[in-house]
Amino acid sequence: MTFLLFTQILAIAAVVFSLSAFAFRLRKFTQLAVPRDRSPLKGDPQAGINYALTLGMLPWAKESTRRHAVAYLRGVGFHLVVFLVLFLFLASPWLGSIPGAFRTILTIICCIGSILALWGFLARFIDHGLKVLSTPDDYFAVILVSIFLASAAAMLVDSAFLPFFYLASALTFIYMPLGKIRHCIYFAFSRIFFGRFFGRRAVLPHNQQNKVTA
Repeated sequence: MTFLLFTQILAIAAVVFSLSAFAFRLRKFTQLAVPRDRSPLKGDPQAGINYALTLGMLPWAKESTRRHAVAYLRGVGFHLVVFLVLFLFLASPWLGSIPGAFRTILTIICCIGSILALWGFLARFIDHGLKVLSTPDDYFAVILVSIFLASAAAMLVDSAFLPFFYLASALTFIYMPLGKIRHCIYFAFSRIFFGRFFGRRAVLPHNQQNKVTA
């Protein structure tokens, strides 16, 4: 067994572990008792959910992002590159078929994503508010994802770095359901809860007409 094949198998096993752990957590979520909302129905809960997952995530919809536009854009760019690298992980067996010019563009994007991740890491030392709120998990997660993105850039430059990319991917997938990165599923649940709660009260979306039911 070659080292490349070993790292590929390790990465696949990590993906299976991560998906299984997330499935277990989702099952636990669905088994939790949901408190009954006894407030009178005034609006459409589904409309609130739709707003919370779409327009409600835009920068002008939230005061925090309006006041911290640069941090918001950094976060958006960083997460978009993470999704791109996840796609590259799936496409990595066919790395050689990616045209050279397109591979260069992807390399630049991955490098930018890694820099944005490191920016978030350094901000936790510079910004007093972030420093107070940050935990060891926060620092480790950001550094881990930075390495994940940087390894993707490296393997795009030279396929000899593929084993390194698979090792970084395996570590990332294993850590996903165990550390801070698991917010990828908590985030969706929180937005749905937020949209349903305020949609029912006709607060969201903001142009929703009050519909008081008898």
